[in-house]
Amino acid sequence: MKQLKIGSRLPIFAYKHNGELHRMWMSSIILKKQKNLIILGNLRTKVIEASGKNWMTKEPSITFFSSKYFFNIIAMIRKEGIYFYCNLSSPSVIDSEGLKYIDYDIDVRVLPDFSYQILDQNEYEYHKQILNYSDDIDKVINEHFKILINKIEEREVPFNHNYILKLLKQLKK
Repeated sequence: MKQLKIGSRLPIFAYKHNGELHRMWMSSIILKKQKNLIILGNLRTKVIEASGKNWMTKEPSITFFSSKYFFNIIAMIRKEGIYFYCNLSSPSVIDSEGLKYIDYDIDVRVLPDFSYQILDQNEYEYHKQILNYSDDIDKVINEHFKILINKIEEREVPFNHNYILKLLKQLKK
């Protein structure tokens, strides 16, 4: 893949543990990159589901992908406030096709007041059995789930509305 530059575009591929494509974002805009972090933005981005169904994102979003943590974080900027949707996942990797990660089912929805709800734990338990998640994967997912919850409760970046609004300004340029 050509050198990643701020403002250039990058597709995102989400897979399941068995290697099957789960979802793809066609073209996200690179807003920031650091050693273990890349921040991408979406404005009306086409998303393709594994089923072939496709749709366009409705609101601007800023997504944080780490090569260190087993989660990624999407900040969705809506009229009524900033919401976060956090996915337990493998750390992201970037290759010649784009950014890739494995989705590990458990999600955390964070409301504008930073209250949160844990989602899809049953899906995780189901996939753990049928997709044969190893004990090591299970252990690291649970450890990183705790790290994520701590970041939410402590309002660590990116759980900061002013920071998200600053990135939104950059996205809309």
